[in-house]
Amino acid sequence: MTFKTRKRLAIAVLVLGLPAYIVLAVTLVGLVERPSMPVELAIYVGLGVLWILPLRRLFLGVARPDPDENDDAAE
Repeated sequence: MTFKTRKRLAIAVLVLGLPAYIVLAVTLVGLVERPSMPVELAIYVGLGVLWILPLRRLFLGVARPDPDENDDAAE
C-alpha cells in the first residue's frame, strides 16, 4: 500500500469510522443496565483503546514525510 493511500485511509478512519464506532459503543453500553461509575468508566476506557488495536499499523508513520517522494525535487 502506498504512503498516500495509507494516509488517506487513516484520515477516513478518523473522520468516518471513529464517530461510527463511538455511536456503536455508546449504544451497546446503553443496552445493558447502567453499572456503577467506575465500572462504566473502565468499559469506556477499554472500548476507547480497543478500536485502535486492529488499526495501529495503519497509523504508524503517517505523520512522517512521504518516503516515496523524490528528495531531488526539493533542491
